[in-house]
Amino acid sequence: MKQIVAVALLDSLTAPTRLLAARRTYPEHLAGQWEFPGGKVELGEELVQAVHREVREELGVSVTLGEELAGPTAMGWPLNETAVMRVWFAVVNDGVPEPIEGHDELRWLPLDADLAEQVPWIPADAPIVAALLERVAGRLPD
Repeated sequence: MKQIVAVALLDSLTAPTRLLAARRTYPEHLAGQWEFPGGKVELGEELVQAVHREVREELGVSVTLGEELAGPTAMGWPLNETAVMRVWFAVVNDGVPEPIEGHDELRWLPLDADLAEQVPWIPADAPIVAALLERVAGRLPD
């Protein structure tokens, strides 16, 4: 199984109100759909090291990681028959996110019940979006 890592980039780890989504440019069957920024773990690379590298490469920022949004399996969230993804909550600690690699647009989305409907998410990310909403519901300001 290919191990993928990603971030649920929030505006705050303690009282989040927005999530950054990234629109893919490739492969063709996923182009134009939205996802959590991240990518493949390279051979010999630690998971957290891969998260930081991928965020720098794709968004040009460094982040502070929060807790992991645990998936339904020990390896994370199944994406397809050959890949699984681990996702961490994160906030930007240096820089301004830009669509540098693999994306052509970034968008801060309000964290509300309509999150799943605001953009066309990659189908494999839909259960992650639902779990994220459930997890942050207790953190949202009234």
